[in-house]
Amino acid sequence: MPITHSPSHRSLTESAPRPGAESVPSSAPGHTVTIVPRPGPHGRATVDQWHDPIVVGGRELVVIAGPCSVEGAAMMHDIALAVGRLGAAMLRGGAYKPRTSPHSFQGLGEAGLDHLAAARAASGLPIVSEVVDPRHVARMAEAVDVLQIGARNMQNYALLAEVGRTRTPVLLKRGLSATIGELLQAAEHIRVQGNEQVLLCERGIRTFETATRNTLDVSAIPVLKAESGLPVIVDPSHAGGRAALVTPLALAAIAAGADGLIVEVHQDPASAWSDGEQTLDVPAFALLMERAALVAAAVGRTVRRPASREATEAGPLAQRHVA
Repeated sequence: MPITHSPSHRSLTESAPRPGAESVPSSAPGHTVTIVPRPGPHGRATVDQWHDPIVVGGRELVVIAGPCSVEGAAMMHDIALAVGRLGAAMLRGGAYKPRTSPHSFQGLGEAGLDHLAAARAASGLPIVSEVVDPRHVARMAEAVDVLQIGARNMQNYALLAEVGRTRTPVLLKRGLSATIGELLQAAEHIRVQGNEQVLLCERGIRTFETATRNTLDVSAIPVLKAESGLPVIVDPSHAGGRAALVTPLALAAIAAGADGLIVEVHQDPASAWSDGEQTLDVPAFALLMERAALVAAAVGRTVRRPASREATEAGPLAQRHVA
């Protein structure tokens, strides 16, 4: 997949070092990552208007939306069409799920990848999905458009090296207790293998606070952009851990300079197989997109507009949802 580079700002590492600062790798000027949706079964995506390349790090914010876990073909098809109509640029969904408990649902595996491929063919949305094992990288790189490295694997150096040998874009999540410097060093493990298509993801860190699942480090967003030059995506779902917190945290992230969001969305969060408590339903996601457009405009950014009139049907539902 092609990548385009465009200067945006100088790295802080090019200036005088900060006293007591951790050593972080020097980097090239800021660049954008361009993701080209893969063709459908007939050589193109089914929905032409969603087939344009997605530029991450440009003026338009990129929203990645979908369920925590792939649960089946029909649900992935329906949620892909729903979030796409509301302006999502990419579809998320976990085929492999690393869970704290070994007794929790671990994902559908290969079948999940097939369901994601079918959803991409129907919607034209590129796929973001987590890879958890170096042995899966080659297969995942063929199946998805962006490889996600989860927080638990941020310092899995064998896995980082393996995705670095591909030329598939990588979404690298910050570890639960990782410093900014450690996240940048993890990104460097990918880049030294030749893969410059790295997106950094701030998803909240573990602190002494127990009111939220994690603490969203909003200050990390401008620091990461300045010190690495890489696009920064924010995950408000895992940061807050509750659906009611997702939109406020997402708006704060946009105001702080995030280049995009990755949000968990499900048709019926109460019945989701994983992370239902932090997942938005479709009307709530519609409202998030409406509010995100307002904040983005205030900071000189844009958000992809709904692709069709059908998307407006969610508007009244969203209004009732808030009332």
